[in-house]
Amino acid sequence: MTKTLLFGKLVRDRVPEIIIGRGEAATWHIADQEEYDRLLREKLSEEVAETLANPSLTEFSDVLEVIDAMAQAKGLTFDDVLKAKQERAEKRGGFTKRMILDTADEMKP
Repeated sequence: MTKTLLFGKLVRDRVPEIIIGRGEAATWHIADQEEYDRLLREKLSEEVAETLANPSLTEFSDVLEVIDAMAQAKGLTFDDVLKAKQERAEKRGGFTKRMILDTADEMKP
C-alpha cells in the first residue's frame, strides 16, 4: 500500500524530478511571490536549525542557498550580499577574534 505524504514546503528545484525518477508520484505547484517569501523565511529557519544541530559543510551550503534565493527574490545577487558582507567586515570587523562585549557606556545622542 502506498502512503501519500503531504508537505506544502519549499524544496529544491529538482526534488520533484528526483522523486519521479525513482518511480514515485509527486505533485507540486509554483508559489506566488507572497507564498514564496513566506516559505523562504520558513526554509531559512529550518536550515539554520539543522546547521546548529549539525554544523557541517552541507548544512552551511544549504543556509547559503536559501540566502541566495532570498536575495534574488529581492532583486539582489549573491555577489551583492558578499560585497555588503565584506564592507561590513571592513567597517565593523567579523567574528573571528571571538570578542565578547561585557560592558559599555551608554552612548549619548
